[in-house]
Amino acid sequence: MVLLGTVVNGICITFGSLLGKLFHRIPEQVKSTVMSGIGLAVTLLGIQMGLKGEQFLIVICSLVLGGVLGEIWRLDEKLNRLGDWLEKKVGAHQQGNIAKGFVTATLLFVIGAMAIVGALDSGLRGDHRVLYTKSIIDGFTSIILTTTLGVGVIFSAIPVMLYEGAIALLATQIERWVPKGLLESFISESTATGGILIIAIGLNILGITSIRVANLLPSILVTALLVSLAYFFL
Repeated sequence: MVLLGTVVNGICITFGSLLGKLFHRIPEQVKSTVMSGIGLAVTLLGIQMGLKGEQFLIVICSLVLGGVLGEIWRLDEKLNRLGDWLEKKVGAHQQGNIAKGFVTATLLFVIGAMAIVGALDSGLRGDHRVLYTKSIIDGFTSIILTTTLGVGVIFSAIPVMLYEGAIALLATQIERWVPKGLLESFISESTATGGILIIAIGLNILGITSIRVANLLPSILVTALLVSLAYFFL
């Protein structure tokens, strides 16, 4: 089943969020310390990913052009509006900031090499091990995020499943159209670009910055375009 890994990932995020809701009485000091630990770990993961790129110029250009597109499209604003809409529908204002939980968790779970590579493995080879591993990590992370940011984290399972599912389904046909060398180059550079976005998320969690990471998401699409141009014309 091509979408098995994607479904498991969504279930783990949902289950972790429900557990986090049960553990909402965890002392604030414990939550703060654990969130700082997650922020540091996320930042380290981003650094490791960022160092895997081989064409740093492509990464820089992707971030610049992607940031411009993100600001024009106002992705961060639209994500927050969606979170606010969910908050009004659920009516859980006293359980945490649903918009913040939804946006933070969605960005954290969607951006990164594991989401892309795992979904590609599911589609190309029917191998779900990467997504299984990601599911375990996301499940534990969602517990802590929910206790700190609120029940909005649970709604992140929807965009995560749509994102990974779309990649997995497209990957079943990708070998017919995309040369192996181009695919490997894209994975490498998108990992580096995603790593920088992960660093930004980690810094936001630590409260050091307030970067509008959602507005940098088009960088991944720009990376695909630039890698393709470099592969065919350079």
